[in-house]
Amino acid sequence: MRMSVPPRFALAAMLTLCCATAGAEIRVVDDNGETVALGEPARRIISLAPHVTELLYAAGAGDRIVGAVEYSDYPGAARRIPRIGDNVQLDLERIVALKPDLIVVWLHGNAQRQLDKLAKLGIPVFYNEPHRLGDIARSLGQFGRLAGTEAVAARAARAFATREAALRARYAGRAPVRVFYQIWQRPLMTVNGEHLISDVIRLCGGQNVFADLKPLVPVISTEAVLEADPEAIGTAIIDAKAQDGLESWKKWPRLTATAQGNYFFIPTDLISRHTPRILEGAQQMCEHLDVARARRPKGRP
Repeated sequence: MRMSVPPRFALAAMLTLCCATAGAEIRVVDDNGETVALGEPARRIISLAPHVTELLYAAGAGDRIVGAVEYSDYPGAARRIPRIGDNVQLDLERIVALKPDLIVVWLHGNAQRQLDKLAKLGIPVFYNEPHRLGDIARSLGQFGRLAGTEAVAARAARAFATREAALRARYAGRAPVRVFYQIWQRPLMTVNGEHLISDVIRLCGGQNVFADLKPLVPVISTEAVLEADPEAIGTAIIDAKAQDGLESWKKWPRLTATAQGNYFFIPTDLISRHTPRILEGAQQMCEHLDVARARRPKGRP
């Protein structure tokens, strides 16, 4: 049975764990359960995910990044970092030439065959994979520890945790809204209860109708969505003018989301990246779910 720890104590413990110095060697356990040891703070870091790049900047380590993958575009300074490939194909020769002392990898966002090749280079690799909003604050602390920017990272972690707690206190206890979150149309894909987006849904008082599925990002059928009959359906968009990713559901008039007009769109960078900006996406989702509540027939809670 999981024990509940008050947020303020959990955050204090997390910051203490991440930032305390116990000797010259830096040792941090990553999200793959591996202990990464550095003789000194990393000065040359390669980021293998856009969200990792953004987290490193937020933790005060942006000037330590010497290479990053495509789409590492936030903050603006990240666009000037040399590119070393993307999540499918990495330029291993370029990575070696940049002489990194640390590579930070998205645990489930990089091709395994590429990661296997990285492991043979003898360069420390740190795996990152937030599944809960609190994991973002923890990641900030970890990156600050690895890069020697603990003070900046600790401030960023506290700011994130404070804002998250305020959103959760405001929305989590509201009347539940059954939500289907679509992340891809063909094949039709969603998120399960372990995904970070599902934690955002919970924060807003929503219930992910596919939370119990086993894969982190399961492929589902149209029939499964119709049977689940969500009250609201959402997805991420790149362009605010291209809000047609959910159009196909409108042909099902008996679907509750269709009957009540509860379709919502959130900019992908604000909901799909594991960074502090996800709280901006969370604010938008909470507001959308409040609209769904307001549209309920009279007499329904």
